[in-house]
Amino acid sequence: MTKKRSASAQVSLDSLAGHYIRRLQQIAVAIFLQENEEHRLTPVQYAALQEVRNTPGLDQRTLARTIGFDTSTIAGVIDRLEARGLVRRNASPEDRRVRLLEATASGIELLDAALPAVLRTQDRILQPLSPSERVEFLRMLHRLVAANNELSRAPSR
Repeated sequence: MTKKRSASAQVSLDSLAGHYIRRLQQIAVAIFLQENEEHRLTPVQYAALQEVRNTPGLDQRTLARTIGFDTSTIAGVIDRLEARGLVRRNASPEDRRVRLLEATASGIELLDAALPAVLRTQDRILQPLSPSERVEFLRMLHRLVAANNELSRAPSR
C-alpha cells in the first residue's frame, strides 16, 4: 500500500509570504527593544504614546483603532504608560465615562529622547535594501496593509 503525502508536507516555508512577514515582525521588535532599552519602551507603547502626543484628547478606543491595536488590550498599555507618568487620562466633558488621553511633559520628553533610537531601528531593519528598494518596499507594505486592513482582528482607520 502506498502512503499518500499530505499537501502541507510538500510546502516549503520559503514560499510563504506570511512566514517571512512574521519573521520580519519578530526581527523588527527585537531591534526596537535593543535600540530603546534605556527608554524602556515597547513598539506598541511607543506607537500609543506618539499618537497621543500627535492627537491630544484622543480616547482609548480611537487610539486603538488608529494604531491597529486590540481595544481590550490597549487599556493595559495605557495603564503602564500612566503608571510611568507618561500619559494622563482626563474625563471627557461630554461623557464622563470616556477618558481622554494626553501626553505629559515627561511623555513628550521621553519621545524626544527616544526618537534617535526609533530612527536607528528603522535604518537597521531596512539596511539591506538600497534607498530606492526602501521606498518601493514601504510602498508595497502600505498597499498590503491597506488592502487587508479589514481582515485584521484590530483594523486601523
